[in-house]
Amino acid sequence: MKRIPFVVAAGAVAISLVLTACTTAPPTPTASSTTTSAPKASTLRVWAGSSTPITVDFNPFHVDTALFGTYGPIYEPLFFYNQLSADPPTPMLGESFTYSADGRSVTIKLKPNVKWSDGEPLTADDVVFTLGYGPNKSDKMVSATATDATTVDVKYSTPQFTNESQLLGATMIVPRHVWSKVSNYMKETNAKPVGSGAYVVKTTSDASYTFTANPNYRDGAPPISDVQYLGLDSNQSGQDMLTTGQIDWTGMFVANPDTVTGDGAIATMNQQQDPTVIVTCSDAAKGCKGAQTDPAVRQALNVAIDRPALAEKAWAGLVGEANPAFVLLPRDQQWLGDPSLAPSPQSPNAAQAGQILEAAGYAKNAKGFYAKDGKEVDLDLFSPDGWTDYNDAAKLIAEEAGKAGIKVTARTVSEAEYWTPVTNGDFQLAMYGLTQSLVADPFSNYDQYFYGKSTAKVGDAPTRGQNYSRYANPVVDAAVEAAGATNDPAAKKAEYAKIQAQISKDLPYIPVVLNASQAFFNTKGFTGWPTDDNLYADPLPYLSVAPAIVLLHLKPVS
Repeated sequence: MKRIPFVVAAGAVAISLVLTACTTAPPTPTASSTTTSAPKASTLRVWAGSSTPITVDFNPFHVDTALFGTYGPIYEPLFFYNQLSADPPTPMLGESFTYSADGRSVTIKLKPNVKWSDGEPLTADDVVFTLGYGPNKSDKMVSATATDATTVDVKYSTPQFTNESQLLGATMIVPRHVWSKVSNYMKETNAKPVGSGAYVVKTTSDASYTFTANPNYRDGAPPISDVQYLGLDSNQSGQDMLTTGQIDWTGMFVANPDTVTGDGAIATMNQQQDPTVIVTCSDAAKGCKGAQTDPAVRQALNVAIDRPALAEKAWAGLVGEANPAFVLLPRDQQWLGDPSLAPSPQSPNAAQAGQILEAAGYAKNAKGFYAKDGKEVDLDLFSPDGWTDYNDAAKLIAEEAGKAGIKVTARTVSEAEYWTPVTNGDFQLAMYGLTQSLVADPFSNYDQYFYGKSTAKVGDAPTRGQNYSRYANPVVDAAVEAAGATNDPAAKKAEYAKIQAQISKDLPYIPVVLNASQAFFNTKGFTGWPTDDNLYADPLPYLSVAPAIVLLHLKPVS
């Protein structure tokens, strides 16, 4: 399971996590204790991964703690980029956009007569304000100007072709008349958000929160009048409530999906996209502590893993093969520089792991574990309690590492205890899920997770991006800058090849599998869900923006 809200700064990226094929969230009420009276037919009940007690937070700048539904149903970007399709982006607040020939400026045309949920007009001034506010500020943006009520001109110091989907598809537009009065945007929980999306907040509690139709929505009230997001204790509770008709939509790992879909009321889709990894706190210079700061230790652990065994035992064979270039294959095949980097090693090789460590000055001690300068390699690997696929995978990884002489201890923590150390860097190894790029181009992966400006020293959370490994490599940083400044496919591929060569050697994120991103939804009570023949949006309720598109397609069955 993996938390994901995907939010981006203009010219930077501030992704908020999501949930994927993991298996659950932390302690919360059982299925029976969260059951409420049957809602009216137009209420859609969702478990997107929230645990209880739910903390009210609809701040679109809180990339780690904003509640599901903040991105898309409440706050919207200018356009929707469907990661399951190569089609052009779908207009949301924006109507059209045009890049200059050199990529240094973009003109955005907004839809006319759009209102915020409080009835105030949404204009180009709001977009200009958003692009210069908080983490959206980009050191490459020279200016953002509202030339009229529905036109915005943005100018940059460098070409921004590659940044298109982040600027236009992952920057949530906020109302100037609200946020200009917020003195500290990071301390604001935004309990009563004013957005432009199809929904507004109706009620909140520590067990659930409900959205209702926005009366000022530009396209009229959506057919689904209310959306209730539940908090649950585990995947098992979610599965039980799904099969008993108490949940209509969820995204979670189910080893035997036929047990859920057998009676025909629930349908499922599994898009294998997002890499499950071991994220390492990799840079000692930034305050990371432990043997994992040595690339040789990360390389040895990488070849010690039995990925096919993990796929079968932890994920019931429902996952795909990850790769150290962090491209989605076959979608991104054109961007893979070295074919040998697809996929990650599939057979464990304890001998090779030992050779890597011994070449780096390690030797086995009396207990059979590798040590250096009298200090044994002793690594801590943790995952959120109840995310059973991650928990099982961590145990298997620890066992396989031990066979190669690498001591790894797997443990579980509550979800609250998981996010804080990952975000602040107070950890050694953690099971983690990365978010795949929105378009058939891995640029956002490299910018979000590997770019030096997307990280921070231990103790601080990144102000942009999700580089929780604290990774910084000058070759990678220069290549990310160069790739973002060109619209030439050959030149971009050459820069990507430099990035891939470095990150596959440094391994700040050790790829494990492509996660089983299973969505389950009630087709008996609601129509309009994505299908294999009509993948208009990814049907995972914990994503950013895509759930809003799905909600607009749904209709209750009378």
